[in-house]
Amino acid sequence: MGNLTVAAIAPPEILRELGKPGTTSDITFYNLKRGSDTVTFIEPARYPERLASLYFSVSMATTALVVIDEITPVLGECILMLDSAGIRDGSIVLRNYLGQDQVMPLLKGTVLENYRFMEENWIEIKESLLDQAARVISEEPPAGSMPYGTMTIDHHFNVKGIGTVVLGAVVWGCIRKHDQLKVLPDEKTAILRSIQKHDDDYTYAVRGDRVGLALKNIDSDDLDRGFVLTTDPDILVTDEIESDAELVKYWPSALREGMVIYSGHWMQFISGKVTSVTDAGDFRRPRLRISLDKQLVYLPGDRLVLHYLEGGKLRIVGSLILQ
Repeated sequence: MGNLTVAAIAPPEILRELGKPGTTSDITFYNLKRGSDTVTFIEPARYPERLASLYFSVSMATTALVVIDEITPVLGECILMLDSAGIRDGSIVLRNYLGQDQVMPLLKGTVLENYRFMEENWIEIKESLLDQAARVISEEPPAGSMPYGTMTIDHHFNVKGIGTVVLGAVVWGCIRKHDQLKVLPDEKTAILRSIQKHDDDYTYAVRGDRVGLALKNIDSDDLDRGFVLTTDPDILVTDEIESDAELVKYWPSALREGMVIYSGHWMQFISGKVTSVTDAGDFRRPRLRISLDKQLVYLPGDRLVLHYLEGGKLRIVGSLILQ
């Protein structure tokens, strides 16, 4: 069973043709299944009203589907988000008689310039994505070869007769039934009672799998979106980050000390204050130190997307690699 998670920048009526609607909040999940292969589409249901909705739909994806009806500022913002998040694989569908020559200038210099252009044939697109999912390796690793795993939470609730249930994605390694999981950043622990992947029971889940976990020794009220469940001793928790950043090419001026920046990583979206900015003459490649208002959970080498609130509206600033 291979799962492919798709950032779905498309109208909801199209997504209903591609998959069955599932969990919905500020993001909506659509599920497509063929045999043991699955595709999970994530729609930014509250975007463009809320930029964080777009971020969350992109943050856990490995590929993107971008349906373009017209060239608008919203399209430009979606391109910047996909580029900042480093989503290097994807497909583009043009409608309303748009041509590739009209959109390529917008894509040049971003990860999207290498996306595939596909015809508006949703059956063929479904089959193509399912074929891609079938190539994802999802077997349980041999004993001892991948002893640790990490999962991030996007939804959580109590279920009568079952207890605490969390939904999310495995972001690294392998988690197994009966694992004792650290619950970060709160330093609690939980026992993994059972694992479901697209309504089927499994004894394990690996990177890229969309999962529902039943937990014991913890209540849903003790959890929040963005919390991380892990067995990995290399996972880090911090309230301050320092790294070299790369700002988007449309960002107009240098960042400065005191600015409030929102840091997006996995399903975390945390405010913080810039405490140091240095650069070597190129303000779009600064070294930043940011003091966070909440603790951030991450693995070294992960990408973080930066946002700034200006005039009541969030804007995409750029990204950095966590150290």
